[in-house]
Amino acid sequence: MGAGGSRHRPRVRHDGRVNSQPVIDPLAIAALDTERHVAAGGWDQPARLFALVRTESLLAREPHLRAQMGPSDLAGGALTAVEQEGLPTTTSLETLLGRLAWPDEVDGCAFAIERMVVPPEAERDLPTRSQDAVDALAAHPDRKDVRLLVAVLREGPSICLLRQREHDSDDAVATGPDIAPGIVEALRASFAP
Repeated sequence: MGAGGSRHRPRVRHDGRVNSQPVIDPLAIAALDTERHVAAGGWDQPARLFALVRTESLLAREPHLRAQMGPSDLAGGALTAVEQEGLPTTTSLETLLGRLAWPDEVDGCAFAIERMVVPPEAERDLPTRSQDAVDALAAHPDRKDVRLLVAVLREGPSICLLRQREHDSDDAVATGPDIAPGIVEALRASFAP
């Protein structure tokens, strides 16, 4: 993810080392950058998963990546999102998230998924066959399409971002710690020993 937004801009050291001045809330910055990256691909995307790694650690292992980073990406505490390609296709979010496990080098993860939201009354009297129920909800006149991006760190902090299709703008993305508590807990569980 490149530099962007109105984040804190540290000075770049002339020796090329990572600046020791911390980024203000590195998880929020990584989540916002990742959400914008996903949003650039438009709507109707499959679920996407990103490992979050401390940029300083990543550059120690992969120094050639330094040229792709902006000054704020090099600030102390900054996180870099690395997309995990080849997610297995499954109709069950629980199955997909239940399979996740991360090596010690990964400090956190971010997960983006599109969902439809309907008012509670729309869920009454749904057909019993699951595909028929999905079709009925998709046809509901008050249906809203949203994209969730949930990011968690191994040590516990989390953030959720929500973008609505009908208000598809970077300045209209809602943020909060508990927009998708089930996904937060599933991602936290992926770091359990």
